[in-house]
Amino acid sequence: MHPSLLQDSVRGCPKEIPHNEKLLSLKYESLDYDNSENQLFLEEERRMSFLGFKCLEISRWVICGLIGFLTGLIACCIDIAVENLAGVKYYVVKQNIEKFTEVGGLSISLILWAVLNSAFVMVGAVIVAFFEPGAAGSGIPQIKCYLNGVKIPRRLMLHLNPHLLNTLVVKVCGVICSVAGGLAVGKEGPMIHSGAVVAAGVSQGRSTSLKKDFKIFEYFRRDTEKRDFVSAGAAAGVSAAFGAPVGGVLFSLEEGASFWNQMLTWRIFFASMISTFTLNFFLSIYNNKPGDLSSPGLINFGRFESDVSVCLLLSSPKPCVISLYVHRPCLQVMEAMLVAPLGPDQSEDYPLQLFCADGEYNSMATAFFNTPERSVRSLFHNPPGSYNPLTLSLFTLTYFFLACWTYGLTVSAGVFIPSLLIGAAWGRLFGILLAAITPNGSVWAVPGKYALMGAAAQLGGIVRMTLSLTVIMVEATGNVTYGLPIMLVLLTAKIVGDYFVEGLYDIHIKLQSVPFLHLEAPATSHWLTAREVMGAPVTCFNRIEKVGTIVDVLSNTSTNHNGFPVVMPVAASDNLGKICGLILRSQLIVLLKHKVFVELARSRLTQRKLQLKDFRDAYPRFPPIQSIHVSQDERECMMDLTEFMNPTPYTVPQETSLPRVFKLFRALGLRHLVVVDSENRVVGLVTRKDLARYHLGKHGLEEMQLAQT
Repeated sequence: MHPSLLQDSVRGCPKEIPHNEKLLSLKYESLDYDNSENQLFLEEERRMSFLGFKCLEISRWVICGLIGFLTGLIACCIDIAVENLAGVKYYVVKQNIEKFTEVGGLSISLILWAVLNSAFVMVGAVIVAFFEPGAAGSGIPQIKCYLNGVKIPRRLMLHLNPHLLNTLVVKVCGVICSVAGGLAVGKEGPMIHSGAVVAAGVSQGRSTSLKKDFKIFEYFRRDTEKRDFVSAGAAAGVSAAFGAPVGGVLFSLEEGASFWNQMLTWRIFFASMISTFTLNFFLSIYNNKPGDLSSPGLINFGRFESDVSVCLLLSSPKPCVISLYVHRPCLQVMEAMLVAPLGPDQSEDYPLQLFCADGEYNSMATAFFNTPERSVRSLFHNPPGSYNPLTLSLFTLTYFFLACWTYGLTVSAGVFIPSLLIGAAWGRLFGILLAAITPNGSVWAVPGKYALMGAAAQLGGIVRMTLSLTVIMVEATGNVTYGLPIMLVLLTAKIVGDYFVEGLYDIHIKLQSVPFLHLEAPATSHWLTAREVMGAPVTCFNRIEKVGTIVDVLSNTSTNHNGFPVVMPVAASDNLGKICGLILRSQLIVLLKHKVFVELARSRLTQRKLQLKDFRDAYPRFPPIQSIHVSQDERECMMDLTEFMNPTPYTVPQETSLPRVFKLFRALGLRHLVVVDSENRVVGLVTRKDLARYHLGKHGLEEMQLAQT
């Protein structure tokens, strides 16, 4: 039986460790990030020439370039679609507002605004809820879990290729509808998920939906290779979102990849550069400025100059600060909810006069006629005096609650832009107040710079990123001068935030009961040993095992039970055997499917020898044991596991401390760790859930319960 299904009393865990009410779900499986170095693997390595290895390396670069190109192309399509849909909506509503403002009423205009927004959001919610639930949210927590070594069923869809295309299409269409519908969301987080999905699909070289199979990429059909490409896809998504290739690499390293390969760094950076260049290139063509590579990302904060005392052009209408000129109280509340800042460095296509004097426009209300990205940029760069502190305070609170509410909706949405917008709003408010209460504050307390720091602090406090977010902000603003203050702000936000509560992504992962392995084992856990945390007894196979026994074990154990030690019995009376290998459920399934039995091999001299290609062709959709037919005569046959098992699995003595087991398990990306006694006999097996269930709580070291949630 699976070790994780055993009760805590059977595990032999110390009774001093209290249980809390939180659970770890048994529905999550681990991924095989450790290569099985069996005889088939070694034979393939020996047969491969130097040219073959070079071709594989070139193929990795080609795949990373293709990932970057497709991710940038998707970002371009999203940006163009959002701008056009939002532009149509703004134009219709603006014409209606101008018509009814003359007679002193805005009810019909606001109803029209609500109807158009609801229509867009309804389309986005329907396609996500009914067609592909895996496209909901930003997808970043799921990517983080996948790169940590957890297979997420029906959520991330990086492991099940038939749903990859569906997830990508719904993700793209959903985020377009969400942003165009005016929700407090951004398209940057979903871009990271989209890049990861593109990488997972492209790297495998086949699609069930399109019924295509490109054999050129079949070597990469294993968890280890796919993990590396997904890391590149996530980085390409960040690069396309913010125009920050270096920040994308650091994001993948800091927030995503739990197991980092230094050789992978350049390939990920290459994918990030291709992504931002592709977005830049196609947007320049779309804007009728071919070759003008001035749009490196979906969001560009604009360059901060040393002197930011800039004013609006005289040729444009003068800004007036909003003072709630709408007469009816209900409309005042609705207007406050529709308030957002105005972009200064772009001509306003739809300036709203409302009840301002002729030649003036309402700078807060006009903001809703810009996308959230432009609203953030306007908070950074609008000159002092553009915003009334009372209105800005009301907007900050309103948008904060809207963002909290929106994050849980069944739509494709990201939290990056709402966080930046909220932080920029209260940061600018802080700058305004500081300038008002300090001597000569209007000279040195520039509100736009405080808006930048507030945006960084807000986003850093939510996602708890430090190094990567610092570089992203520096690349997006184009000014390295602000690198040090931004890093200090982010470090402060992380330290203070971690003292009270975990980051948003960590909370999301915990709510899903995912067995996530953090950087280090819980403190004060050195007194726990492998013997106390392992699962026992362990189901083992002999080197030469009866087919019927294998079929019965696979049929009667949970599908979560994926690793079986292969042992050599020491004595007939001894229930324990010496470890001589480890074989996976997926490998046994393939062997049964191809009927690799000893008796059949002897009778069929021309029988084709099984190769690694056969295992890769079945990856990742290995059939269930119930779908494999084994006759009664075949059940009496024997199966030799010597050639297919991993003869050198990682093992630890049963007295090894929990932190050492944790470090070995996480650093090597293991799925199973065999525990042996002094005579090298198998006494237990450590899996991800055995380690993830321990955490440091209010009462010291605590242990989570395991359940089928």
